[in-house]
Amino acid sequence: MKIAILGAAGRMGQNLLRCASKFDCCTIVAATECPGHPAVGSRVKAVSGMLNIEAIPDALCYTDQWPGQADAVIDFTFHTTVIDHLSHAVENGQAFVLGTTGLTDAEKQSVYAAAGKIPIVWAPNMSLGVNLLLELVRRSAAILGPDYDAEIVEMHHRLKKDAPSGTALGLAEALAEGRGVDLKAVACYGRDGMPGERPRGEIGIHALRGGATVGDHTVMFVADEERIELTHRANSREAFATGALRAALWLQGRAPGIYTMRHVLGFESV
Repeated sequence: MKIAILGAAGRMGQNLLRCASKFDCCTIVAATECPGHPAVGSRVKAVSGMLNIEAIPDALCYTDQWPGQADAVIDFTFHTTVIDHLSHAVENGQAFVLGTTGLTDAEKQSVYAAAGKIPIVWAPNMSLGVNLLLELVRRSAAILGPDYDAEIVEMHHRLKKDAPSGTALGLAEALAEGRGVDLKAVACYGRDGMPGERPRGEIGIHALRGGATVGDHTVMFVADEERIELTHRANSREAFATGALRAALWLQGRAPGIYTMRHVLGFESV
């Protein structure tokens, strides 16, 4: 499968290039960056220091042109670019793996519209471990119910722009789904001042930022008698990159539509 990496000179882009060597059934055919980026025109291997990675051709250079020759594109860029990227993918009939978080309502609508024409894996976190955590949270919430107070705490590096993280929101959605409630009606994003007693059924979501933390997420179910904690800690962004590449390969031959990592991992049938 021919795969293109959008934002390939960034932190996630570099990990995607590095992890591509784990898959002998894919070839990186394009590494794109925004116009004016200093990497554009440079050889990918020279810039990345990855001279022995077979998945990347020796002559491959960073480009600011759309990768029309790719079968699938992986996007971990910035939310303001999503509408344009989806438009190009639809025009070229390319499968799309979307890991960008912080999308506005209008940008989310563009994803739904594009999914009518191309297959898209859209997930707040591509890590296989995090997606297992999502499943555990969904099932735990269904079993424990609102008698257990639910709190979500996430921590990321100081440079992360959005809060709470897309993964924390995904965990909150999974928790709400397990309980059969609307997240918007029960979510509490941090607490300040005198919020009063904690309402029954509330889902608390809290964001911490500091250092170079890759991504920590903990979901707590708390009753008077006990506390259950489900935690995932990412040691490297390669956890996300490996999952994204696996998702791109899974999309080969799929019908248009929106898929999640639950589909990729077989938790949910297509």
